[in-house]
Amino acid sequence: MIIHPHLAQLIHEGAELYGNRTALKYKDYEKGRWLDVSWKTFDARVRQTSIAMLRVGIKAQENIAIFSQNKPEYLYSEFGAFGIRAVAIPFYATTSAAQVTYMVNDAQVRLIFVGEQQQYDTVFSVLALCHSLEHIVIYDRSVKRAEADHLSVYFDDFLKAVPEDEAWEAEYHRRQHDACNADTANILYTSGTTGVPKGVILTHAQYHFAFAAHHRVLPIGEKDIIMNFLPYTHVFEGAWTKLCLTCGATLAVNLRPQEILTSLQEVRPTCMCSVPRFWEKLYLGVMEKAEKSSLLQRRLIADALEVGSIYWRQYKSKCIPAPLALRLKHEMYERTIVKLLRKTLGFDRPNFFPVAGAALSSSIETFGHAAGFNIVAGYGLTETCASVSFDMPGQRVTPGSIGRPLPGVEVKISEEGEILVRGKSVMPGYYNRATETQAAFTDDGWFRTGDVGYIKDGELYITERIKDLFKTSNGKYIAPQLIEGKLTIDKHFEQAVVIADQRKFVAALIVPNFIALEEWAEGQGITGMSREELCRDERVRNFLSDRIETLQQDLAHYEKIKRFTLLPKPFTMENGELTNTLKIKRRVVYANYVTVIDAMYAE
Repeated sequence: MIIHPHLAQLIHEGAELYGNRTALKYKDYEKGRWLDVSWKTFDARVRQTSIAMLRVGIKAQENIAIFSQNKPEYLYSEFGAFGIRAVAIPFYATTSAAQVTYMVNDAQVRLIFVGEQQQYDTVFSVLALCHSLEHIVIYDRSVKRAEADHLSVYFDDFLKAVPEDEAWEAEYHRRQHDACNADTANILYTSGTTGVPKGVILTHAQYHFAFAAHHRVLPIGEKDIIMNFLPYTHVFEGAWTKLCLTCGATLAVNLRPQEILTSLQEVRPTCMCSVPRFWEKLYLGVMEKAEKSSLLQRRLIADALEVGSIYWRQYKSKCIPAPLALRLKHEMYERTIVKLLRKTLGFDRPNFFPVAGAALSSSIETFGHAAGFNIVAGYGLTETCASVSFDMPGQRVTPGSIGRPLPGVEVKISEEGEILVRGKSVMPGYYNRATETQAAFTDDGWFRTGDVGYIKDGELYITERIKDLFKTSNGKYIAPQLIEGKLTIDKHFEQAVVIADQRKFVAALIVPNFIALEEWAEGQGITGMSREELCRDERVRNFLSDRIETLQQDLAHYEKIKRFTLLPKPFTMENGELTNTLKIKRRVVYANYVTVIDAMYAE
């Protein structure tokens, strides 16, 4: 059943409808088991949080911040804010002190919720620079507070401090009554690959429109179990989670991203949204496991995936019936090899799995369907409240496309090839950024996505970010993400950054997958070397050079990597080289490796 109310009342309406049914679950790592939270308990916690915020003076449409990894308390706080018409601003759990300072001051935050020790320490370290901050609420009771701390309180104490007071109750009900779609729900600061963060305003009206549009085309229901893997801070996971709650689905909150594979096996979700990198790593893991199997097992897995690929690409994706012989063979593998593969991974009862956030290669997309995961490729931005387009169930799907526009969302391509979007899910603007807001829209109201693409037979395709398109000194345009993506689906490459802008040819900084590389090296009798030595070894370079040539064989000659440097250490958020969504900050990488890059272009 679909729940239609404003986000301020969503959890309460769900509790009225579902009562003691499980709304969400999370793992107690000390006891080693998953704990259920009913809709009624969820509603009670949200309501307690709302009134606790009222008690400390949070006003309607005032900004509060949530600085935490995924936790049930995160949801209580966000929906608690919605319940009193406050604005929830999520910070990534890895946000730096400088970024916290900027965002708290920009939004004039008085109340911030923090998850664990790292987030608490970060906030406390910048208190002197955040003059608006008055209250810190800590989710994790094990967090050690500083001796000089007179602002913080633990979350359970924050809730217990709520008195039975008719005045607070009356104010709570008044806020609930006054809640409207014009209210701001979230401000999501985009980390970006350059410059300071911009706060994207998302209103309740945007969410309301997006939910209604998704309800028309996506088969989510009360029987679905949703694994929350991406950070709630990410618009993809945040909007998707709210959508799933409107459908009565059960959320499984993954508290530790590094343990996702274990969580999947324990929960066995029917749906999970993720970025392409997750499926790339899953694909590499499956292929690696297959390589270590017996000859018969390797042949069976390879044939099962080949049959699945043909079945999906040539028939199912085109909405045409497959020949009887192929269909029977596909069904046989579905009941045996493929079913066992999915069960091993924790995906033995799949509904569908949305994928967005970066380019999804057609080979990974095909693998996902061949293995029966029912991947749904899509495209969206923070500024569009997530979805712009995705593969519509029951409609033709072309590998490599990013689906069809969401019902009610208009998409067109500008003369320069930029994807433009218009619709009720598009943001009203950037917080406190009138100039940037004006620049983000055309004169006739279309939002500029910054992505280059095209539309063919009703399906949208993306080729590159405008600002990421490189032009060589020979006048040729290069799409670096396309080239990088070809490398990172190979098990021997972990990260790659292409260099080409205003250069004579394409070069790359490459971080090998050292586990795979060291295994290969040992088989070649190359032992006892450090990672730095491996990166310099000519035999290693020749081996990886051959792999690069194979992977880029379908590229034009001017797009191919001519020179590369192997790096012994990965690009990291700590060094400022990755955004919180793990996208490369090219400007930072180029600055950090300027000497290495210049050496590749030296005559």
